[in-house]
Amino acid sequence: MKDNPLITIILPVRNEGSYIRRCLDSILDQTISKDLLEVLVIDGNSDDATPEIVRSYSRQFRYIKLLKNPEQNTIDALNLGIKNASGDFIVRVDGHSYLEKDYIEQCIKALECTDADNVGGGMRPVGDTYLQKAIAFATSSVFGIGRGKFHYSDKKEYVDTVYLGAFRRQVFDKVGSYDPEMHYSEDNELNLRIAKKGGKILLSPKIRSYYFPRESLKEVWRQYFKYGYFKPKVLQKHNLSISFRHFVPAFLVASLVATATLSFFRPLFGYFFYGIFACYLSISFLFSLYISINNGIRYLPIMPIVFATLHLSYGTGFIKGLLDFLLLKK
Repeated sequence: MKDNPLITIILPVRNEGSYIRRCLDSILDQTISKDLLEVLVIDGNSDDATPEIVRSYSRQFRYIKLLKNPEQNTIDALNLGIKNASGDFIVRVDGHSYLEKDYIEQCIKALECTDADNVGGGMRPVGDTYLQKAIAFATSSVFGIGRGKFHYSDKKEYVDTVYLGAFRRQVFDKVGSYDPEMHYSEDNELNLRIAKKGGKILLSPKIRSYYFPRESLKEVWRQYFKYGYFKPKVLQKHNLSISFRHFVPAFLVASLVATATLSFFRPLFGYFFYGIFACYLSISFLFSLYISINNGIRYLPIMPIVFATLHLSYGTGFIKGLLDFLLLKK
């Protein structure tokens, strides 16, 4: 390894005018020498102030460069960034995130001091508004989105996937770039390929960043529907079985729809519907109460709604993905 390796940050963005300054400022505040840094901001035809904000930074700091992504999606932006990267290390950053001052330093240390091919930290959601904070609490909860370790673990360990990620450049030569068909599952799918090649993914609590959730429940629904929808495509590509935590939201949606429909023909199924609904609502209320006691009772009214949005959207998307990718073979 070079004594002073060049580090490329890849930052895909589209309409991040509300967040991009905070993200770029956190990059400027990094502890590493800026002589070793290259920042590629790949913009997907934003129709807000994002490109002009980035240009204002690039005029002041020559290592910040703005690239255009005509395809407007994250995967093409990431692959464009990898193609144009000059760095020995490639660090992915999200436009909705900001970094601790030693984030990149800790990433490079972890890569150099271990045999990991991809390193990263936990996803630590934060919020500016009441709803964003509620979404952040829900997506940090085991009940909210399951036991993916990068959502809750505070210990250094090898895992299946991490938030964002930092890589040696040669990893992409070995396993390829992000799969353009794996929208909203590109990280998981890439890490599966790394693992199949004998590579390792390391989660380190010293690698710290923060993520702003979507600003409305409609955006959250759309986001988690797509997470659910593309998960079966990953399972199909790698011949993996459906895990329990991925199946539960789909089972909830399917059981509610089935019992509600059958109740029109057999009233008995109406009792099953109300039983399933009451059971789910009770569990949701208990987790909502726990979160509200620890973070403010004012969040109690909104938490069950946020949980339902996460679960029903993911479950609906997962069912549609099963139909499209596994049954209809799209």
